[in-house]
Amino acid sequence: MEIVDFNGSKLYKWNIGPSTFIANPVRGARLMNWYLNLADGSLRDIIYWPDNADMGEGFAHVRGGNPILFPFCGRNHIDGLAKHWKTLDGKVLPMENHGYARQGEFEVLDATDFGFTAKFLPSAECQEAYPYNYEFTVTYRFCDFSLICAMKLENLGDAEIPFCAGHHFYFKMPWHEGAARRDYRILCDAKKAFSIDENGKLIPREPKFPCDFSDPELWNRINCKLKTNVVKFGPKNGEEDITIKIGDSPKPDAWTSVVAWTESDDSPFYCVEPWMGAPNASEHGGGLAVVKPNSSRVFSVEVSVL
Repeated sequence: MEIVDFNGSKLYKWNIGPSTFIANPVRGARLMNWYLNLADGSLRDIIYWPDNADMGEGFAHVRGGNPILFPFCGRNHIDGLAKHWKTLDGKVLPMENHGYARQGEFEVLDATDFGFTAKFLPSAECQEAYPYNYEFTVTYRFCDFSLICAMKLENLGDAEIPFCAGHHFYFKMPWHEGAARRDYRILCDAKKAFSIDENGKLIPREPKFPCDFSDPELWNRINCKLKTNVVKFGPKNGEEDITIKIGDSPKPDAWTSVVAWTESDDSPFYCVEPWMGAPNASEHGGGLAVVKPNSSRVFSVEVSVL
């Protein structure tokens, strides 16, 4: 591991086998970029990061890397009221889309030659919206052809704590010269799917797989009730797949979700996002986890190119 200065930001860089990982642990515990050094001397981005990214005030909203979504992923509504949620004891509080960790500050607890662990430092705004006594940490472990990212919420108080966290991986798409999105397909053993309307209600959709990344039906679809914890995507010939493994159980919880999203038809990325549950989980309960006092909950994913 080495620490490098880039436009005034202290970035951490790991070279492990053919892989290079770059992260800013203190700003959102943000993995920014993962690329492979290929045998012919070229580079292949796995996790996309734009060359012109805002490293200042707009860093949290850069379309790239892996923003950490906590305490909730997606949009939150209560009785149609946007950007709000209801606590277990009935209080209605504000809640930003995707929560507060992606724009938050973290403290580095550990940094080694194979990854880092960072602790979330809730802002005053976050403390008002999520008034609990807890420790939330993000741990990355890097390998030659893979990474593991684990989020851990530890309840340090007397009240039960609800949460529904997620990852927002921006994958480079397409990654072959001359290829298009239609040349890449995704495999996901989902038996149910939804979209979310402007009032936070889940609308049933068809979980059609396999499909390619040019299919408009894939966009912003919340795929759940997974028969396995493995999602694969890559060229239609089946080579060079990227694999996401969600947790350790071969069959995840019923509301564990995989969300596919991109910004526009010509964006150089497509997001494949493993979430603990569907958006607006505090209202409908789908995937909402509750951590009891003196207990903890971990949500982990592995991404590999083997």
